Amino acid sequence: MTSTRSRLFLILAFLYLTVPLLANETVVEDAITITTTPAHRMDENNKRRGPWWKDRHEEKRALAEQGNWELVFLGDSITHGWERNGQTTWDKYYGDRKAINLGFGGDRTEHVLWRLDHGEFDGYKPRVAVIMIGTNNTGHDMHPPEAIAAGIQKIVATIQKKSPDTKILLLGIFPRGATTDDPKRVNNDKTNDIISTMADEKRIFFLNINDEFLTQDGVLTKEIMPDLLHPKEKGYAIWAEAIEPTLARLYNMK
Repeated sequence: MTSTRSRLFLILAFLYLTVPLLANETVVEDAITITTTPAHRMDENNKRRGPWWKDRHEEKRALAEQGNWELVFLGDSITHGWERNGQTTWDKYYGDRKAINLGFGGDRTEHVLWRLDHGEFDGYKPRVAVIMIGTNNTGHDMHPPEAIAAGIQKIVATIQKKSPDTKILLLGIFPRGATTDDPKRVNNDKTNDIISTMADEKRIFFLNINDEFLTQDGVLTKEIMPDLLHPKEKGYAIWAEAIEPTLARLYNMK
């Protein structure tokens, strides 16, 4: 009887320990399917601006068709913001570099993949593509870091397939939330740890400039990002200055 009870206890203990692991694996696998499957936002309708995502995509695709772009910034609203809070800094650093901004507010990795598949990266082969994406995968669905990284990896692979000689400057996802223990900041930081391993220092280069936005104890202030997510003008100046040495090197690399 004792032996039977012992075996039963071991079986139950095994199930207790492994079932959560299997459940977590399923969650990650399901999230990876989402983050790596191209998806559009054509049906979204902003009450003030109409179907803005569709309109912006068509605008950017038309610009892509003009060709001759040498520098691409690809991302979400933080990149989109170069056309708003960051415009002055953009003009200063990138105005003479034949640069195109492919940032779309609210985009996640799956939306960037769809845009890459539908003309926004066709007709030109830039010297450098700057990628910073993933915070909305955290913010909207708290996708696990492994899934966000998988989406970013597919974006990188897609660009490499379309333009093998383009240097990719992969930026760590920017900090969000006031403190280091903010769950969304932690999720982004864990994602950054994974995507940093994608760098091969030949075609893919990883750069984490997050400390430039933070105080010495890791606090993100509203002076830099008023909503603790999107940079104000000062934040864009910090961004451009922080990546410029690396960007200039890659821009001129054979």
